[in-house]
This record gives sequence, structure tokens and C-alpha cells, in this order.
Amino acid sequence: MKVIITGATGMVGEGVMLECLQNNKVEQVLIVSRKHVDYQHPKLKELLIADFFSAQDFRKELQGYDACFFCAGVSSVGLNEADYTRITYDTTLHFAGVLADINPDMVFNFVTGAHTDSSEKGKVMWANVKGKTENALMRLPFRGQYNFRPGFMKPVKGQKNVRWFFKPIIAIYPYLFPKQSLTLNEVSQAMINTVLTTYPKQVLEIGDIRTLAKAV
Repeated sequence: MKVIITGATGMVGEGVMLECLQNNKVEQVLIVSRKHVDYQHPKLKELLIADFFSAQDFRKELQGYDACFFCAGVSSVGLNEADYTRITYDTTLHFAGVLADINPDMVFNFVTGAHTDSSEKGKVMWANVKGKTENALMRLPFRGQYNFRPGFMKPVKGQKNVRWFFKPIIAIYPYLFPKQSLTLNEVSQAMINTVLTTYPKQVLEIGDIRTLAKAV
């Protein structure tokens, strides 16, 4: 399969990229990013798009892929609802819409977050925006669309994009809260398996991701 990955300059996207590059089922990985990803691999290609709202200008480069693992995102800290919505909802939906138009047989996976609010009416701003994004993505005409709510994720071996303050937590969190923890290996394998099989739910909580990672 040929996959597109966004967010490879962050921890989640980098982990998914590394796992895909090592997986025999994945023949090519296209990193779509605003800035260069300093990594070399025979399977890896890179497409720099300064503004994801201009994705339609790169239709030729984005055509012919089996999946998109959308791992790009920002924290809501310091952002008002309008700004967070533009980054999380508007940007994601525009990019996904372009892909749905040129690759309708694609599987599109969106990394959202634990406690996302599907009702869009909760008291937490970021959870409502994430829920709105999930709901809109599920209406797009992809072959498959899944929303990943992974919670805590342990990085894969060799990752560079892990913030210093997160490293002490990595060592203890999975042991203290095993049911609330996943590895990025599991998240990545589950994403790959969405292309190889089907799953009865589109919104995947931690248990679903763990199950799907073992499905193929």
C-alpha cells in the first residue's frame, strides 16, 4: 500500500512514519508537511505544502494513494475557539476533501483524542471542535474513515520528536495506567490494518485501537 502521513514533525506523526517504513505491507510513504522532515529512507517521499488550504494545487502529487494517516494537530492551549477551529477543523476538512475527490478509494484516519465530544455541545472547547471534525470526516465519501482516540502513547524506538518533559512520564505511565496506554507501534499497526481489513466502528477508543492492531 501507499500512504500519506501528515504531522511527521510531531511525536505521533513521526512514530507512525517510522513504523510504516518498517512494515512490509507499506511500499511507499509520502510525508506532507509545512517544513522539511530530516529523515532518509528508500520508501520515503516528501511534499512540502506551506498552507494546507492550497492542497488542491498539488492534486497530481497526492493522487494514487491508498490511505492518509492525518497526525497533524496542535494543542488548544493559548488559542481561542475560532483559531483552534481553523487549525483543527477547517484545515483538516479542506485537506481531506481534496483527497476524497482525487482518491475516493482511500482510507482516511484522523488522530483526535481521548474525551473528544461527539455531541459537539460539551463544556470543553477543544473536545467539541474535535468532535465536530470527526463527525464531518465521517460524512466524506472515502472507502473507509476512522477517528483514533488513543490517549497516552509510548513513542517507538528511534524517535527524535519527543519533548523533554514527556520522557519521565513515558517510563512510568504505562505501568500505572495500562488500560489508558498504547504504544505508537500499536497505533501505527491499527492504522495500517484499516487499509487491509474493516472494523465495525469509525470512532476508535483505546480498546478498539488495541484490538485492531492485532486484527491482521
